[in-house]
Amino acid sequence: MSSISDIVARPAIPIELIIALGAVAAALILFSLSRGLAGAWLRLGAVLALMLALLNPAAVNETRDGLTDVGVIVVDESPSQTLEDRMATATQTAAALETAARQLDAETPGRAPLDLRVVRVAGDGAEGTRLLTALGEALADVAPERVAGAVMITDGAIADADRLPTIFSGRDATGNAAYAPPLHVLLTGREDEFDRRLVLETAPGFGLVGEKVALRFRVEENGEAPAGLAAPAVRVLIDGQPAAAALARIGRSIELEIDVAHPGVNVVELRLDVVEGELTDRNNSAAFTLNGVRDRLRVLLVSGEPHAGERTWRNLLKSDPSVDLVHFTILRPPRKRSFATVNELALIPFPTRELFEVKLDEFDLIVFDRYRRWGILETRYIENIANYVKEGGAVLIASGPAFAGLQSMYRTPLAEVLPAAPTSIVVQEPFLPEVTDLGGRHPVTRELPGRQANAGARPSWGRWFRQIDVELLGGDVIMSGAAEKPLLILDRVDEGRVAMLASDHAWLWARGYDGGGPQAELLRRLAHWLMKEPELEEEALTAAPAAGGFTIERRSLTLGDKSVVTVSPGGEETSVALTPVRDGLWRAVVATEELGLHSIRDAESSEIGEDGPLQAIAVVGPASPREFANPISTADILGPMADATGGAVWRLGEKGVPDLRRTREGRAAEGSRWIGLARRDAYTVTGVELSPLAPPWLMFGLAGLFAIAAWRVEGR
Repeated sequence: MSSISDIVARPAIPIELIIALGAVAAALILFSLSRGLAGAWLRLGAVLALMLALLNPAAVNETRDGLTDVGVIVVDESPSQTLEDRMATATQTAAALETAARQLDAETPGRAPLDLRVVRVAGDGAEGTRLLTALGEALADVAPERVAGAVMITDGAIADADRLPTIFSGRDATGNAAYAPPLHVLLTGREDEFDRRLVLETAPGFGLVGEKVALRFRVEENGEAPAGLAAPAVRVLIDGQPAAAALARIGRSIELEIDVAHPGVNVVELRLDVVEGELTDRNNSAAFTLNGVRDRLRVLLVSGEPHAGERTWRNLLKSDPSVDLVHFTILRPPRKRSFATVNELALIPFPTRELFEVKLDEFDLIVFDRYRRWGILETRYIENIANYVKEGGAVLIASGPAFAGLQSMYRTPLAEVLPAAPTSIVVQEPFLPEVTDLGGRHPVTRELPGRQANAGARPSWGRWFRQIDVELLGGDVIMSGAAEKPLLILDRVDEGRVAMLASDHAWLWARGYDGGGPQAELLRRLAHWLMKEPELEEEALTAAPAAGGFTIERRSLTLGDKSVVTVSPGGEETSVALTPVRDGLWRAVVATEELGLHSIRDAESSEIGEDGPLQAIAVVGPASPREFANPISTADILGPMADATGGAVWRLGEKGVPDLRRTREGRAAEGSRWIGLARRDAYTVTGVELSPLAPPWLMFGLAGLFAIAAWRVEGR
């Protein structure tokens, strides 16, 4: 607390009028003096007394309390500070400056202490590091005359260079020139840093399955590259599997074509190989999702004979606008005698060679509906179909009574890809198709409309009346019929798929008999599973971004607990237990603030499929966050601001932690081994006392005495 005195005037009338009266009085006094009047000096005394009475001067005694100066240390803890030893350097520097500030307060007990505020800015990586915004928020409740300065401990890569607080701009709120306290920049990181960055310029949003799409990227270098570096190599992965590779030239755009691997979401990832001396690999990747769509699905439907369910298959396949259907029905056996002349026949020859040899691989699915060995398809054509399945094709057998007899398709080379063999028995009795326990977990029959959720509950669909008895050879039985015998069997054969429906009465559901059933949905799912639609894969691992992280889903036919291993962009592995959601489906939500590519793989020890454990990729925010667009430490952004305020630009790795001093306002704020925060000596007035120096009554009386004395002198 201190007491300060000052003198102020409290005029009784407007000051302009007092000045005017004084000017008139001065003129009259000068006139009197020029005439040599004896009372001129006494008249001057009277005028002065009157002027003092009108000005009414008083002594002001103020009682003041000193205010603390406020300094701010802004510590950059954004993701780019995790590189090398930047974070440790920043933490140690902040602690050393705090200790130095306390020592300064102890050494100057008579001065107002320094209120040193430490602000730590984590940054979310999406908008970049916003240090100046944090500095402004820290000083929002502080009057400008109390700000001693600021120290920013950072790598210099900030994203809010336009948010410098007004106090550091050298202008006040009205735009007039004002004192700017020092802004010091203490840089983490090395002077000789080097880094490469992968930039994805264009990426397609969708493409046709089996065709190529083009993407464009470039590789940039930041910092000074070491001599003798190899050309940057970029690899392209689709769903974690290698798809393409290319050598790039620094700064040059590269266009690369990739194949659309499968329908649905394809996660395309570009990876730039890391070279020795590179600062980080967090900006060496880019990713995007490519939606694979089929141009047209080509289905060949071969009906062995006209029957009531034939139109059901045709209507189902024709109702899908993405399906091109080729349908042939064998109306009569080739050896059946006909006495009609050729010009009376409306039938065309069955194009066996064109369909089953020349253009066989153009079909996505072949359906044999109640087909029997008529002799139309020669053995070599049926062998072609078996090879077609092994190489990635799909066949659906909808069995009729002929499948159990001598004309069965099982008695052809197709038998080597079929999952069941007929026992020559045809069951002719009512039965209710049931979803097996395995089928309850399979995407084709899981949650099939009409199936009750309660175990053992009777489904709401109608009955069938004929089933071909078969002996299971392999595959998965997802539906059973009479006496719990296999009704619907799915199997994978090498690269292809096969489905067998051991009944020709599915059409009863479509006609609504006995309440009908989900015939259209069942056959639609069955056809799309055969054509390898991703959403119907029984063993799958998928990941998708979610609020605050990403969601993992695991589909499987096996029972038991499921878990996955996630790998963060920084390389940290975490085991995540999945929670069962319903039969065959497990899910988990992973919360994370780390932006970039998160890899997920199945934690089971056994390999699934030829490509090993199931894998997925989740992109949280941008694959290469803004924080790592250019992670080189730099003074280019904050340096000019520090120079404008008289602050220092200090690289900690070279010069160490600077000493902290308090400097006078307007004096130098940095030296060869120290930085300074200004003493502002701000205060607040706690009390004011006024003491009149010339009471008006006294001044008027004195003026009267001077006037009387002048009259007496001049009267003599």
